[in-house]
Amino acid sequence: MTTPSRPRAVSAASPTSERMDPLSEDNDPYLSPVVEKTSIPGITAPVRWYDADRTEPYTHIKPFDAEHDTSVEFFFKPATLTVLAIALTFLAYVAITNDVLEEGREKSLLGIYASVSAFLVFSMVQFRDGPFIRPHPAFWRIILGINLLYELGLVYMLFEDLPTARKYLQMLDSSLNKPLPEKSYAEDCEFTFTNLYNAVDIFALAHFLGWLGKALILRDYWLCWILSILFELAEYSLEHQLANFKECWWDHWVLDVLCCNWLGLYIGLKICQFFEVKKFVWRGFRQSRGFKQKTSRVLKQMTPYDWTTFEWEGTASFSHYVTVVIMLAVFLAAELNPFYLKYLLWMEPDHPFVIGRLVGVFICALPAVRELYNYRNRPRKVARMGQHAWLLFATILTELLIIFKWSRGQFPEPAPFHVKLGWTIGSMFLIGYPLFKTHGDTYNGRS
Repeated sequence: MTTPSRPRAVSAASPTSERMDPLSEDNDPYLSPVVEKTSIPGITAPVRWYDADRTEPYTHIKPFDAEHDTSVEFFFKPATLTVLAIALTFLAYVAITNDVLEEGREKSLLGIYASVSAFLVFSMVQFRDGPFIRPHPAFWRIILGINLLYELGLVYMLFEDLPTARKYLQMLDSSLNKPLPEKSYAEDCEFTFTNLYNAVDIFALAHFLGWLGKALILRDYWLCWILSILFELAEYSLEHQLANFKECWWDHWVLDVLCCNWLGLYIGLKICQFFEVKKFVWRGFRQSRGFKQKTSRVLKQMTPYDWTTFEWEGTASFSHYVTVVIMLAVFLAAELNPFYLKYLLWMEPDHPFVIGRLVGVFICALPAVRELYNYRNRPRKVARMGQHAWLLFATILTELLIIFKWSRGQFPEPAPFHVKLGWTIGSMFLIGYPLFKTHGDTYNGRS
């Protein structure tokens, strides 16, 4: 789209600046051409969807493989028909084997797995590219397909009651659909080295890895610390519902926040700083000489193609503030949802379904947060929210709807007064801060 040219400024010494005859033909308003005012989207006019500059990679609707990547040429050549032929051949082979056609065998799960595989193949070939191209755009298309399948499964579960949902999961794992006792971590809260050492378990490693991942996703020191403290406060306020939220004070603030969370955030942000100053130079596979260089080039395919430093600027404007608050709220909900889902569905914390959900949300959040950042901070280049961000946002909210529906009658104990008071004060601060800041900026502008 061509950019409209701005009218040139006329100097005072130019001939056109001389006084013109009011009766001349050139000065006749009915005969002289009408000069239209130039509107610049984002400056003198609002940004509309057709004003977007779609020259950035993450705004392309054109597939990435339609362009030429000189790094590893073979893996970026279009192969849609080849993939279709291979997929149909494999599907036909599995479908007509004697083991599958044997009478009396249960084939419903096999049909579900085949349908999921066919959908993911379509996702890999036909979905639109996201903001990442490493290790390959097809990998992130598959991730988007997995997220969509999970969202569709959540929507189906939303219209089922809790006992029926447990039976459905028992079809996938026969060990499920059995009540589990809730474990409390606040039995002996004396602050001793022995108690602190005994509290270090597999969940401490999970805290460390989780916050290392959040640092790679958010790439902001203060946002990570705010989210870390908010999660501990959320555990305090919800311990009347879930027993495993009941922890000793030193477990909350010493072991979790100051040790596991801080160490994970520190290493994660150090990795971000490394990529911020790293010079990305990509040599083609054919230009690499020797086995060592070729192997190094293949391994580098698993590293980022480039790196974007996030500057959220949550207090720069009201829209930035709302974006950051909503993002932190969604992150907090994504952290709390698995605790409620495993409690309601009777799953152990180390069940593959629980671990798979945590890992899946982490991988999906990587492109989703990048798309959200581009949508908020680059409105002239990105006209709409990216597909990863939109779908992950819908997924977390669908999980919340399921939890609210299935929690009826599960948590009869009301929230204590101090919990209600704390949430009220926090909500008043979230609402009052932007109003106070906006009023202060307006007053300073007038003065």
